[in-house]
Amino acid sequence: MTTVDSSTLLLDGPWQHRFVPANGARFHVAVAGPDERDTPLVVLLHGVPQFWWAWRRQIPELAAAGYRVAAMDVRGTGSSDKPPQGYDCPTLAADVAGVIRSLGAERAVVVGAGTGGDIAWTLTGTHPQVLHAIGVLAAPHPVDQRAVGARAVRVRALPRLAFAQLPSFPERAMTDGSLVTHMLTEWGGAPGWLDAQSAETYRRAARVPFAAHSQLEQLRWLARSSVRPDGRRHLASLRSAAPLPVLQVHGGRDGLRPATHAALSAHTRAWVGPRYRFELVPQAGHFLADEAPGQITGLLLEWLATLDLLPARVTG
Repeated sequence: MTTVDSSTLLLDGPWQHRFVPANGARFHVAVAGPDERDTPLVVLLHGVPQFWWAWRRQIPELAAAGYRVAAMDVRGTGSSDKPPQGYDCPTLAADVAGVIRSLGAERAVVVGAGTGGDIAWTLTGTHPQVLHAIGVLAAPHPVDQRAVGARAVRVRALPRLAFAQLPSFPERAMTDGSLVTHMLTEWGGAPGWLDAQSAETYRRAARVPFAAHSQLEQLRWLARSSVRPDGRRHLASLRSAAPLPVLQVHGGRDGLRPATHAALSAHTRAWVGPRYRFELVPQAGHFLADEAPGQITGLLLEWLATLDLLPARVTG
């Protein structure tokens, strides 16, 4: 299988591609919107097996509303650096905090999907000083996921996640595209949501050298840390997180994480605080920004408006 140069993933659109340093690495972000100091920053984080392009339909709409938008390739994906280690949630969260500062902002709204949502939750416990608020798509709170155990994952998704824990074989399946296709179709919603061009774009992203291994390492850490001290420290930081505004959105047909255990439990909601909102998109699956782009964009714009971050506009 021919490898792919990461520069071919810098796809054209109503955005600019930038590279910024953070946490000892270099990260790619697709940036749009007003580049002014008082413009609120919204950072968008993709999940496995995607890259920044997953937010292509939301970037221009959020920018048009007056926000500065940065869709980031997380460590190990797209055109960002792919070091051999650092695919645990605390390190990935430190990357995002550093990117926010490198973009010249003190704080941002961070919106993450899937494993990107896990990173957003982690930021609340490890780097709350860089946050105005978080939005999480298809990502139940890690404390609640641990509490319900195996029920937090659909039974039909377990074999695929177990396969991801093996050495070497999953990397080959990611690189040849078969594992990417399986993830997108099995974790997604109704059959047929994934068009051929999008599927091929995501498969190409997995053929960038070291990208397949890096994405799989994210899944491996989420599974293996559950019985290790680093996983316990991770959950402890979330239990002590200060309350902040949270929008949580879940797909009713999520093929990975069922909606049954998506909304916060009563005890976890007490940690998150009163400015918490849960929305269910019944006909969508795990990849909400792709599967229900108009609905997700509308929810984000409505919720962002409630945060009252945009500077007052002078009229007359």
